[in-house]
Amino acid sequence: MNLLWLILGIIGAAALLLVLNHDAGTLFGVNNDDFGSMIYLSIWAVVVAAAVFSGRGRGAGRWREMARNAVLWLAIVLVLVAGYLYRYDLQDVGARLSGGLIPGSPISQTGADGRTRITLIRGNDRHYHARAEANGAAVEFLVDTGASSVVLSADDARRAGIDPERLTYATPVTTANGRTTAAQVRLDSLDIGAIRRANVAAMVARPGSLDTSLLGMNFLSTLTSFEFRGDRLILTD
Repeated sequence: MNLLWLILGIIGAAALLLVLNHDAGTLFGVNNDDFGSMIYLSIWAVVVAAAVFSGRGRGAGRWREMARNAVLWLAIVLVLVAGYLYRYDLQDVGARLSGGLIPGSPISQTGADGRTRITLIRGNDRHYHARAEANGAAVEFLVDTGASSVVLSADDARRAGIDPERLTYATPVTTANGRTTAAQVRLDSLDIGAIRRANVAAMVARPGSLDTSLLGMNFLSTLTSFEFRGDRLILTD
């Protein structure tokens, strides 16, 4: 009985490692799909062995106990393997839940190709918002493909360590509130989830002229791609 639990425990631990290590592509030098097949076959090998050797033990009671334990472990391991096989679907569900609870929350994922992907869920206002960090300060951006540059509101600029009162507003810009002028600046860093850019050209809108900072094309164009899928915006680094 102790040997059976030990074997099943090893199989369960291997399945858990496979789930946690799926992005690496291999586990102990073995392709993840092949490793998963090995786990699957090992489960059935243990079940068959339990059936064969239990008949030589102490009777039906011992067989029922061993079979019950084997089925329990089988169910646990199958759940882990199913979690691995459907990991991308589960990530998608997680993204929707997180995005729905906290609009603009960036959901970071690593695809099978090793690229970082950020998923943003469309807000109730039908726009895409991104909770980001500008110079390490929390800033919520409105994703605007019509804006040529990243534009900070005066309040967000202050949070990012930029004094709006000391800037020169000489660059004409058009916002949802109409035409205004902005000051050109550079951000030491701009992070959205796991996507990070340094030395980013940006502008600061004249105080009172912009309510929400804009994430413009000079940031989006640095990505490998960005695509709209229904109510999701996927940024690929």
